[in-house]
Order: sequence, then structure tokens, then C-alpha cells
Amino acid sequence: MKSLEELKAIRERMQSQVSMRAEDHNHTRVVVGMATCGIASGARPVLTKLSSLVQEKNLTDKISVTQTGCIGLCQYEPIVEVMEPGKQKITYIKMTPEKAEEVLERHLIGGHIVEEYTLSGADIK
Repeated sequence: MKSLEELKAIRERMQSQVSMRAEDHNHTRVVVGMATCGIASGARPVLTKLSSLVQEKNLTDKISVTQTGCIGLCQYEPIVEVMEPGKQKITYIKMTPEKAEEVLERHLIGGHIVEEYTLSGADIK
């Protein structure tokens, strides 16, 4: 980073990637844990991948990608939570950009939960 202008350009680019429609209950919300533990585990590339794919596929009118602080399950980071209107929240764990792309295709577009990446009662010890 070389200047304040460059920092502002980066900020504007990232804000356009991360939709802030969390208050709209007709949207599917995809929330990425971006506390220190999430970032250290690789959440930033996951957030970037999801945001980019939602934009590329013209899904911004149906899906909003946001970030949050600590979700409280640090050992499972990076964590992505999917909240669809009228459905139970799905928590995906140990995400990578590649897994995030698969979740977008299979779950968010195809309607099928990617069970092998989810947090279930058996995973908590």
C-alpha cells in the first residue's frame, strides 16, 4: 500500500464485493467468521471467493455475503453460516475457497446441503 488513495480504492472494491443486505429477510445470508481465529485459518480468501462468485453469477438479488466476528467455534474455522429464509441455519466448517465454491454451486444454487462440510452434533466433543 503506497497511499491513502490506494487504501480508499481497496476499501471501495471490498465494500462492493461484500453486500450489506443483512436486514432483508427475503435474501439468503452467507456469513463468514472474520475474527482473528477465522482470519488466521484462512477466512479472508473464503469470503473473497464467495463474494466474487455471487457477483459473477448475478446472484446479488438473492444472496448476500457478509462477515461477522467470532462465531465461537475456533477449532472449526474458517466457518461459513448459510441462513435461508424459513430454513434452519447451516454451518459449514474448515472451509477453503474450493469448498466455498462447491457450497455455492451445490447448496445455494442447487438446493442440496453439502453434508460432508457441515457441523453436526457428532462433530462437537
